Amino acid sequence: MKFLDQAKVYVRAGDGGAGAVSFLREKFVEFGGPNGGNGGRGGDVVVECVDGLNTLIDYRYQQHFKAATGTHGMGKDRSGANGGDAVLRVPIGTQILEDDNETLIADLTEVGQRVVLLKGGNGGFGNAHFKTSSNQAPRHANPGLVGEEKWIWLRLKLIADAGLVGLPNAGKSTFLAAVSAAKPKIADYPFTTLHPNLGVVRVGERDFVLADIPGLIEGAHEGAGIGDRFLGHIERCGVLVHLIDGTEEDVKTAYKTIRGELAAYDAGLAEKPEIVALNKIDALDEDAIKEKVEILKKISKAEVLTVSGVTGKGVQDVLYRIVSVLDGGKAEKLEAERRAVEPHWIP
Repeated sequence: MKFLDQAKVYVRAGDGGAGAVSFLREKFVEFGGPNGGNGGRGGDVVVECVDGLNTLIDYRYQQHFKAATGTHGMGKDRSGANGGDAVLRVPIGTQILEDDNETLIADLTEVGQRVVLLKGGNGGFGNAHFKTSSNQAPRHANPGLVGEEKWIWLRLKLIADAGLVGLPNAGKSTFLAAVSAAKPKIADYPFTTLHPNLGVVRVGERDFVLADIPGLIEGAHEGAGIGDRFLGHIERCGVLVHLIDGTEEDVKTAYKTIRGELAAYDAGLAEKPEIVALNKIDALDEDAIKEKVEILKKISKAEVLTVSGVTGKGVQDVLYRIVSVLDGGKAEKLEAERRAVEPHWIP
């Protein structure tokens, strides 16, 4: 299945059905009178978050969605049926934006969430509605109201607990394949990964979702390489795992490049908890590993883990560190929520 994380679609609510002009004409009924029914309401446009989807590829082949028009009213006081809704089913993590691609309408993060984007037009009144003591035989009815319409953007931001970031060929896909059942494309050339990959990782009794983000290069926020369009997928991550290729001559520049691109995209990404890991240590001797770890420690001001996605050395240490950071973040969130709910006593 192809991956698509952004789509522009046209949506239109259904028009209301028209009211009817009708008069009762039956044998043995001396005074019939008006009996035109009301028109039905037009269908709504609804966006629903469902399970089992992880891409917006369906909206590549269909970009126009129109709800059904309400049924017109009929004689004998029969009202028209309401029009059927147009339901757009999207994966978890989908954002709905206005035509300017900036104004957020809704953010769907849980299965079952539904948002009514456009309301259908009201149905028109039939002539029976207009009968009064002074107007016993009205010969007019209302047309239904026209449904609303607009263009919207659907933007998918994958929901993952942790995200892998780094330069192209830093070994992110190899690491993901080593710790999960995901099967990303792995090859010895840059930009092997062209779209994010997700994998479920199990550590002891815990499991979490790990995302592999396509490699960044200097100037990605200005469109260089693949650009930064996939960075939105790690905005929801609780921790970033920054992999640095141990075979790089200048690991300091490699680290600073990624940190600079994260900050240029969104300051919030640069402030997320980060786990720094020197990858591909199977290709280095002990002295080279020690030297590069010291360089990274100095610039990142954090502990640097060593790992090899090929041999599996150090992989478990990284996974347990991820779980530790995630659990710490959840504990802080629960504490903040508790303090917000509990009353503050002033001594």
